[in-house]
Amino acid sequence: MQLTRAADYAVRVMIFLASDACADRAALGTIVRATGAPESFLSKVLQGLTRAGLITSRRGPAGGFEISPLGRLASVRDVVEAIDGPISLNVCVSVRPSCARIGWCPTHPVWAKAQRAVMDVLRNAMIADLASSGQEISPVTQADTVTRG
Repeated sequence: MQLTRAADYAVRVMIFLASDACADRAALGTIVRATGAPESFLSKVLQGLTRAGLITSRRGPAGGFEISPLGRLASVRDVVEAIDGPISLNVCVSVRPSCARIGWCPTHPVWAKAQRAVMDVLRNAMIADLASSGQEISPVTQADTVTRG
């Protein structure tokens, strides 16, 4: 399982907007620099966060993006699901299980336990706590990426 790049950027955006480094509304360019996300891609992420009510946006010279009261209470799970929809490790543990083997499959209990563990971790990781951890969000650099061969 791997979260989408959009979900990763969304979490970065939320942490930045909830942090002390962002005292007020932030312009798109400021968010781009803080998160390291490409501007064209980040615009779509910001739209998804706005639709979910986690951030608000305002147009114009004094415009920008701001975390909403709901966003201040959000968990990492809330943010990821706002962008990617429900999280499922396997079809048998999805919102609408569609596997006929659930009743007798020897791996179903493993997937179910792993699903619960992942959801618990993401549900308990609060954006506000991450924002106040004292670590700044910094853009990904070339040295941060790992090449797999």
